[in-house]
Amino acid sequence: MKSTFLLAAALMLGAAAPVQAQRKARKAASEAPQSVATTRLQPLFGGLTPTQAEQALGAATIRSLAGSFASRAEASRFFSTKGYEYLAENQRDTAAYRFNLAWVLDPANPDAYHGLGIVASSAPTPDQAIDLLKTGLDLSPDNSFLLSDLGASYLIRYEQSKKKKDLTTASELLQKATARDAANATAWQQLARAYYYQESYAQAWEAVHKGQGSSLAAVDFSLVADLLAKLPDPEGKFK
Repeated sequence: MKSTFLLAAALMLGAAAPVQAQRKARKAASEAPQSVATTRLQPLFGGLTPTQAEQALGAATIRSLAGSFASRAEASRFFSTKGYEYLAENQRDTAAYRFNLAWVLDPANPDAYHGLGIVASSAPTPDQAIDLLKTGLDLSPDNSFLLSDLGASYLIRYEQSKKKKDLTTASELLQKATARDAANATAWQQLARAYYYQESYAQAWEAVHKGQGSSLAAVDFSLVADLLAKLPDPEGKFK
């Protein structure tokens, strides 16, 4: 899945508290009760409710994790930010645990679900990723990156299912993502792929170029090759 990490939204926290919080997170991982130790790398600790996960971790652990911050919500934002950083470093297991901690500390943090959705995107099917990203989007409905990642997940489902409703849903989400943020280059490239599947090749080229205008690095050159086989680039930039 070609996901967009929300690294630009990383919070700039003071140095002492994050270092202490990271140490406490590692200690919590090593001392986690058996009920969560085996599922700490699975999204939502393998399907627990926030209350169940908090009980399994224990009140002392929760207090320790949140103790370096002014509130549990602030602690949650710190751990979700660390999760994105670990994703960018391709440390998916460490990222998954940080996102799980962020979720337990504040179940209303949309970045916890977004990050866990990205983690879940490595599964053979996108179903769990879609569920997690939808929950995140319910909490942050104007988030262009959540919209584009959810749209991309529906595209993956369409590639597997060939169901028109999945393609329609993907297109709608990606159109919303680009409307919310015209500089979301990944959303434009994913929207171009959706147009390609609909055989709307001229629209697909237009979306490719809009994404290229924001970030050349985001251009999906495999899609460009597919498009060239159907319709020459109207702008002549790709041949």
